[in-house]
This record gives sequence, C-alpha cells and structure tokens, in this order.
Amino acid sequence: MSTNLAFDSSSIKKGPLLFVMILGAFIAVLNQTIMSVALPELMVDFSIEASTAQWLTTGYMLVNGVLIPITAFLMQRFTTRELFQASMVIFLGGTIVSAVAPNFDVLLAGRLIQAAGAGIIMPLLMNVILTVFPPNKRGAAMGMVGFAIIFAPAIGPTIAGYIIEHFSWRTMFYGMIPLVVIVIAVAFIFLKNVAERSYPKIDIWGVVLSTIGFGTVLYGFSSAGSKGWSSAEVVLPLIAGVVALILFTWRQLVTKSPLLDLRVFKYNMFSLTTVINIAVTMVMYADMMLLPLYLQSARGYTALESGLLMLPGALLMGLMMPVTGKLFDRFGAKWLSIIGMAITILTTIGFVNLTDSTSYTYLVLMSTGRRFGMAMFLMPITTAGLNQLPARLNAHGTAISNTIKQVAGAIGTSLLVTVMANRTKAHLLDMAAAGGSGNLSKEHMLMEASIQGINDAYLVIIGIGIVGLLLSFFIKRADQAEEAEGSQIPLNRKVASKA
Repeated sequence: MSTNLAFDSSSIKKGPLLFVMILGAFIAVLNQTIMSVALPELMVDFSIEASTAQWLTTGYMLVNGVLIPITAFLMQRFTTRELFQASMVIFLGGTIVSAVAPNFDVLLAGRLIQAAGAGIIMPLLMNVILTVFPPNKRGAAMGMVGFAIIFAPAIGPTIAGYIIEHFSWRTMFYGMIPLVVIVIAVAFIFLKNVAERSYPKIDIWGVVLSTIGFGTVLYGFSSAGSKGWSSAEVVLPLIAGVVALILFTWRQLVTKSPLLDLRVFKYNMFSLTTVINIAVTMVMYADMMLLPLYLQSARGYTALESGLLMLPGALLMGLMMPVTGKLFDRFGAKWLSIIGMAITILTTIGFVNLTDSTSYTYLVLMSTGRRFGMAMFLMPITTAGLNQLPARLNAHGTAISNTIKQVAGAIGTSLLVTVMANRTKAHLLDMAAAGGSGNLSKEHMLMEASIQGINDAYLVIIGIGIVGLLLSFFIKRADQAEEAEGSQIPLNRKVASKA
C-alpha cells in the first residue's frame, strides 16, 4: 500500500494544483450548507413536512459519512487526476438533477448524487498536501484548506438567504453548474498525479460493515434531535451501528488489506489530536446551528440577516487561516490551540445570557470573536496529528480524520438539539408553575423558554470546549514516523521536547 511519490515534488507547480483542488472542495462544502436556508420554501413548493425536507441535509451527510471511509482504498487504486475528475463529474451530475427536479424525490436523488462526489474531494485534497509538502511546510497549505472548509459554510447561509429572497431555490443549483464546469476544465489542464497506485485488494466485508456502521450511527444521531432518544427509530439504528462498527474494527485489525488501517492510532499525537478534533467539531457547531435558531426562531430575523451576522467572522477566518498555517509551521500546534480554544471559550460565555433584546451588534462581535479563536486551532490540530504518520498511512489518516469529524458533527448537533429542546420544556414548565402566564402570552413564554434553552446548550458547548483546552496542553511537536519495508509497527515515535 505504498504512497511513494511518482515524481520529484520540487518539480511540480504546487500553486495551480492546490488552487484547483481547493476550489473544488470549496464548492462541495458550500453546497452542503446552503440547503438548510431553503427548506421552508421547499416545504411549500413540494407540500412536504419538515421531517421529510430535512432529508436533503441528513441524506447528504449520510452519504458523505458512508463514502469517506472508502476513500483510502480509492486513493490507492486510482490516480489523483482520475479520482478528482470523477468526483467533480459525479457532483456536476447531481447538481443538474437537483436544478431540474420536478418533485422532492428527484431533488433528494440529486442531492445524494452530489454527496457521492463531494465525499471524495476533501480526503483526497488533504492526502495530496501530505504527499507534496514536507511536514515543515504543510501548515500554510492546510491553512488554505481550512479557508475552504470553514469559509464556505460561513458564507453559505448569506448567499442562500439572498437567493431565496430574490429568486427561486433552483437558482442555487443553476449558479453552481458553471462553477463546477470551470473546475473540471481547469483540473484537466493543471491537475497532476502525485502518487503511485498500489492496486490494493478491496475488503468487501470492510465496505459492508463500514457502510452499515457509519450509516446507521449517523442516521441515529441525526434523528435523535427530532424523534427523541427513546424512539425505536433512534435506538435500533444506534445499536446496529455500534455492533457493525465493533465488527468493522475487528475486521480491519486482522485483515491483510484493511479498508481503514486503524494502526494509525498507534501514533500518540494522531490519537490525541483526533480526540481533540471531536471536541472542536462539536464546539464549531454552536455557531452554525444554535445562533441561526436563536436569530430566526426566537428573534424573528430573516435568513439573510442571520447569514449576514456571521459574515464578518467568516471573512476574518478566511484571512486568518493562511496566517495560522504559517504560524503552525514555525511554532507548532500547542500554543495556537491553547490560545484559540481560550478565546473561543471566553467568547462563547457571551452567549449564555441571551435575551429577547440582545443587540445585533453584540452578537456580531461575539460571533466574530468565536471565529477568530477557531481559526487559530482548527487546521493546526489536524495537521499536527497527520504530520506524525508515515507516508504509507497518509490516505488512511485523512480518511479516518474526516470520518470522525463527520460522526462528531452528527453527535454534536443531536446533543445540542436535545439539550435545547429538553431545557426549553423545563423552563416553560417553571414559568407556568410560577404563574408567569398571567402577564405573558403563551407565544412570549415559549420564546423566553426557547432562548433560555439555547443559553443552556451554549453552557454544554463551553464544557466541551474546556475538555479540548485541557487536552491541548498535551500536544507536542512530533517527528514523522519511519517504518521498515512492509512493517506495520512504527520504528520511530520520537517526539521533540519543544512544543
């Protein structure tokens, strides 16, 4: 399963290569986030319930989560150019189907096709960076990747909100078609192959078990927020998923050609940063999910106003990502992570006392501060872990890292929704018991209870952030491990004392 370079990396033009792949990743991630704003209009157009419409985002995430574990095999079986072009063509096909969809079923099919193409792009991009850049220069490159995966979902609601207010929802897909075509054309000119193919045997049982495991776990957590944790539709998929993942883990450890080589967890910094990334991903979802709920459901702001509130933070994040990457190359991830997590926690504290009169300006400042903090640690943490892996495990490391983030995102979302819903009910009961209904209308009481429920959810986010902060103190600068030919056991776990 060699991933040795098929060329001298110093001879390739890294700028055009990164530009093409980052643009593809940007479009894919942007597409993942814009649909949530359009759901109300789609519910009217297709006469469907919210639970049905939600499958446009849940289904997209499920396909991504199922496909990402397979990308390690795909990256070893096909060339970089073949895989990227194929993923963008699949994505283009799904975009066209979505744009012309006459009914909800066809629209959902188009979204799932889009997800099949998009799921390949991000792990492939990260693997290319690990292949063409030495460890001491990966930070800046990964900073640009961070720009794509963070900036895109941050501006997505703003773009989608504007389109929904002025045009049909189909415009979101029609506008994306020429962008994808341009990426395909530019990739045909500039994209080069960066690794030798090793033609590994596909682990059929691994594919089956990972599909069942990750698919049902993601479905279970995604459904928990709306259906409740005691629902059979949540409990049964979670049980089936956990059993399948246990069998999948056993299978990967005993087979000669694992779909995902779990031996990456023998490397201490990769394991540590993976745990931190779980906490970080959950923290990130606070802004992306709780704040729009507060703004639109409790305060009555429009989707466009909600998106515009997060735009300054997105722009600052876009400027910070490359800077943070260069700082990582020079100083490592430890103090960037500690400082960034501290800033994020402090600014999140500003969201635990929201009211029905909290000013828009205050929310902009606090949200922008959170984004500034997150920009300091998101990509450095990931890069610090991947830098320790030997080249042979790059494809597996990127696939595992992206898969875990996908699962953590689903868990974080369901956890926050559950906390918010349960605490809203509790606050509503307390108000009723205190006789608050005498002076307040039922609608106003529900609004007040909802705001307090959101405040409680932010408290949970602070707790998760503190866990990430404490773990960040254990990050160290790790040398890239070396392995004997054909060995599965790391020979070098040397960790430099300098953090």
